[in-house]
Amino acid sequence: MLRSFSQRLAAPALRAGRQNTSLFAASSRLTALRSITTTPVVDPSPVDAEPRFLECFEMFFRKAASYTGLPPGLVNSLQSCQSILRVEFPIKTEDGDYETYVGYRAQHSLHRVPTKGGIRFALNVDLQEVMALAALMTFKCALADVPFGGAKGGVRVDPKKCSVSKLEKITRQYTLALCHKNFIGPGLDVPAPDMGTGAREMAWIKDTYQQLNSQNVDSQACVTGKPVSQGGIRGREEATGLGVFYGVKEYLGFPEILQKTGLSSGIAGKRVIFQGFGNVGYWAAHFFEKSGAKVTGIVEYNGGIFREEGLDIEELRAYWNVNGSFEGYASGEFVAAEKSLEVLEYDCDILIPAALEKQVHRGNADRVQAKIIVEAANGPLTPKAEDIILAKGDRVILPDLLMNCGGVTVSYFEWLKNLAHVRFGRLNKKWEEKGKEALLELIQENSNRTLSDAERALVVQGASERDLVYSGLEDTMHNACAETRMVAQELNVSQRIAAFVVAIRKVASATVDTGRMFS
Repeated sequence: MLRSFSQRLAAPALRAGRQNTSLFAASSRLTALRSITTTPVVDPSPVDAEPRFLECFEMFFRKAASYTGLPPGLVNSLQSCQSILRVEFPIKTEDGDYETYVGYRAQHSLHRVPTKGGIRFALNVDLQEVMALAALMTFKCALADVPFGGAKGGVRVDPKKCSVSKLEKITRQYTLALCHKNFIGPGLDVPAPDMGTGAREMAWIKDTYQQLNSQNVDSQACVTGKPVSQGGIRGREEATGLGVFYGVKEYLGFPEILQKTGLSSGIAGKRVIFQGFGNVGYWAAHFFEKSGAKVTGIVEYNGGIFREEGLDIEELRAYWNVNGSFEGYASGEFVAAEKSLEVLEYDCDILIPAALEKQVHRGNADRVQAKIIVEAANGPLTPKAEDIILAKGDRVILPDLLMNCGGVTVSYFEWLKNLAHVRFGRLNKKWEEKGKEALLELIQENSNRTLSDAERALVVQGASERDLVYSGLEDTMHNACAETRMVAQELNVSQRIAAFVVAIRKVASATVDTGRMFS
């Protein structure tokens, strides 16, 4: 009875269609419901005792908003999730029966269009999570100076238990629903990969959209994260992990961070532990190892692996791809699944949760030994965990809002590429090389030194698409980290609060400067 009553109470926020819905309204109503139930709760786990992801976001947002000096009414308007969609669609199974799936799409802010945000396939997808992630995307884009509003979507399904054929049906049916309700398009709302989805699913989304919009010359730009053969961009696969690497590298060059943590500058020699060995975790570990860091531990859902001397990331990745587990890997100590989260508490310099929400909480935060905690995932630390860690005085938390914006940044580059209908570097690479060759000839003539073929190739080579993407991402992370650092010093607040303050001010400025037509 309580479940059906909850659904009726939240029904206005669940209606399939566009509406102006308070981001936290559903959270407040459902929290009130839980408070009146008479069902006894016995010894909740530390994770269960934490607020839900939407509530965690609200706590961080409101704390940061108090430092902005903005009018309360404007702050409240920035919390509004402007459009939400809930759909149900049937899928015919291989035995001739039907299964019904539930999907969501939330557009948090239209202060910039199109809106942008990933699509995740997971069993825990619900309205609260999608709304919170959409709001996070708005401020993430603002912090990175990416001109999109925030959105997020998902389907409640376990992709690990679906055949490729079933996943394609689910993806295409979900896309059809987005098309029918005008929740997708190059100038409306541009999805991207997220947990449980990847380039393959984005290609299916693109194809479905194009079947219904065959005369739209910009239709490839309806989704990003596609394979290169389908209009994707080189560098998108590793973008989020690379952005994490660039962000940490920036902070390890700030004197006040080094003084606070007692760490030396630079990546080389740092001991790093990851949670998650998927796309983000693997690529971040790849770049850290390549720059001289020691990746000593990695945690996955079915166990962890640890080696004090450092793991060989490429060798470990090859083993994981074949076995789907770290168990049996000879060059490291396997940690069983029931104890694998304890690896997050091992001694290290940098801890990078790159998997799920609420992995560091009030129950384990005090045992985390890392001096720098980097949120490569969305919401891996709860507000209470952050308070516990920062109270130690010698720790720094680099927030998700800042650290994992690499994916949306390179998605922006892909969107631009699709609208321009030309690969980056195609028009100017050879021109640059010819100019460099002419300059090199002059230098050699006047220096009486001839470069070797290898040296010459290194100097003359023009920028490829991947080179330009890496350069643009590094510049974006440099600027975002610098802005966040400056506000953190100015207001004497944490990096998370500073990042939110920067982002909130940008969104508020864009909203106010645009004006309101009917107010």
